[in-house]
Amino acid sequence: MKQKAEQNLTQVLDARFSLPSKDWKQYAPLTLAYIGDAAYELLIRTILVKQEDMQTQKLHQKVTHCVSAKAQARMIAALLSELSEEEAAIYRRGRNSKPYTKAKNATMAEYLEATGFEALMGYLYLDGQFERMAELAAKGLDVLKLK
Repeated sequence: MKQKAEQNLTQVLDARFSLPSKDWKQYAPLTLAYIGDAAYELLIRTILVKQEDMQTQKLHQKVTHCVSAKAQARMIAALLSELSEEEAAIYRRGRNSKPYTKAKNATMAEYLEATGFEALMGYLYLDGQFERMAELAAKGLDVLKLK
């Protein structure tokens, strides 16, 4: 019989690699966006894989639709009124950052809004606020009509 894990991934990593607890609000917004990009994409991939077993090409198309800068900009625009003061501050720091790159298929404004969204996702992930990540993702996916 398969046992369910009682710890989340970040708890397992903290214990295995003796990682210290940190104040993630103090991290650079682009660092938060870096991890947030991966954490959000993994969240979306997990949702889609668990919803339906489909060809990887179709999965990739659906994931790309959800994680593009344009999609993230649409999502965060709809979520802004839902954010706490702390979350809004992290979003703004990410949005106001000076990234070294630009998205291929998005305007600079969309790219910066997406960077803010990813910074928020990164903060929530590192802080272990997985329920909040899922809540915001669900509301955002409603905007994209993919829930």
